[in-house]
Amino acid sequence: MAAPAPAAAPAGKGILLKADPIAGAYRDEVKSMLAQASTKPKLVGILSTSSEPSKFYAEFTRRQCEELGVEFVLKKTGAALEAELGEGEGVEEAIIEANEDESVNGIMVYFPIFGPQQDHYLHQVVSPLKDVEGLHFKFHYNLYHNIRFLNPKSLLETVTAPSGQKTSTIDGEVPPPGMVKSIIPCTPLAIVKCLEYLGVYNRILPYGDRAYGKTITVINRGTKSEVVGRPLAALLSNDGARVFSVDIDSIQEVLAQSDVVVSAVPSASYKVKTEWLKDGCICLNVAADKNFEKDVRDKASIYVPAVGKVTILMLLRNLLRLQQYQRIQEESN
Repeated sequence: MAAPAPAAAPAGKGILLKADPIAGAYRDEVKSMLAQASTKPKLVGILSTSSEPSKFYAEFTRRQCEELGVEFVLKKTGAALEAELGEGEGVEEAIIEANEDESVNGIMVYFPIFGPQQDHYLHQVVSPLKDVEGLHFKFHYNLYHNIRFLNPKSLLETVTAPSGQKTSTIDGEVPPPGMVKSIIPCTPLAIVKCLEYLGVYNRILPYGDRAYGKTITVINRGTKSEVVGRPLAALLSNDGARVFSVDIDSIQEVLAQSDVVVSAVPSASYKVKTEWLKDGCICLNVAADKNFEKDVRDKASIYVPAVGKVTILMLLRNLLRLQQYQRIQEESN
């Protein structure tokens, strides 16, 4: 999808690009998939903390689902349900209940909850057949091994084994017979879709080379690293980019080389210094708080302040794909 000519920015300023035009085409795709679905898909969101960003995201998910005609149920546990309950209390039980509910097609857990180790455990509790966020080991295995497709019948197997196909033979958008697209984590995928729209990806080149020649820095920290930073770095690397995945310290040298800077640091106080950026770079903010300084467009040619509207559409696209995979699973039993 080629980007239309953006509105002109003030002289000496880069372009401020909101996510709406990027999300537009994917909204149409989701609407088309919904029209073809045999039943309305059902998504369960599980909120178990008092985190304001998580509450905001849950409400944002609800609104987007209502607008598009997806059934959304928010299950509150722990501190999200009652102030006197502990953060994350009852979350595992809620996940298991949703796993076992045959009316549920997708599960979304609002992370972070406990911390990297316990949250990673919870990623594995969600059935891969209902994991709209693509955080289960089965999907991460494919991502980190550059395996684009899988047999949907394998999603409920207890052991992940190589697909038997070399990644070099899995090229293009059409899955081989008996295979379907692997689920990709929705936030990293949304960022890639933004970069495609912005022309960072060269669509003339074959898959695996479309970001060749681009240097991209991903700034991350803490629990967000496993959800955004590492999988995004893998996606970009799989597409041929030179990738720096870094914490917030000692980044000045890599920023000066970077054609694209993506920041997802969960801190209101953290800011990427504009003076460190390469002239003409593209900057994307993925954090709830703005990670770039107000004058970022003095250096950046394009600044995208948020990608949430694209992320939710990637999540709903994953939901609709999983609904199809569930039907294949049922037909094979």
